Amino acid sequence: MPLVKCKICDKEFYGKPNHIKLGYCKYCSRKCQGTAQKRGKYVKCFTCANEIWRTPKELRCSKSGRFFCSKVCQAVWRNKYFSGEKHPNWKGGENQLYRQKMIESTIPKKCVKCGYDDLRALAVHHVDQNRKNNGIHNLVWLCRNCHFLEHFYKEVT
Repeated sequence: MPLVKCKICDKEFYGKPNHIKLGYCKYCSRKCQGTAQKRGKYVKCFTCANEIWRTPKELRCSKSGRFFCSKVCQAVWRNKYFSGEKHPNWKGGENQLYRQKMIESTIPKKCVKCGYDDLRALAVHHVDQNRKNNGIHNLVWLCRNCHFLEHFYKEVT
């Protein structure tokens, strides 16, 4: 009876002579065979340092070279490094209380251009384009569509 050693766990098992001749009988079980075929490696989560398995494609295609065990860990990292002054859309950190000022004022909550009155779709527009000038006389309600047109297509409005 030909006994063969498993390449993974070194356990001895019976292998048919014909199978051995063909190059089979390398692993004692499907579990050991699956372990042998597994590619990739374990890496540590960049945020919490948990061990996680990543395939070669995931390792190769990562733009940042950082790996996360969950979306929560990724969001924690992203919020730490892409918020405030580090965010590409940062505009100086001026206080955004002008919307609250407009809500509390007696000015009707509707678009001054088209009359749309759903507060969820209304944006506060600075008439003189100066974000630091938050006086109530400089602020008007515009719907998102009219606000976009006001900034990018002034000749249309």
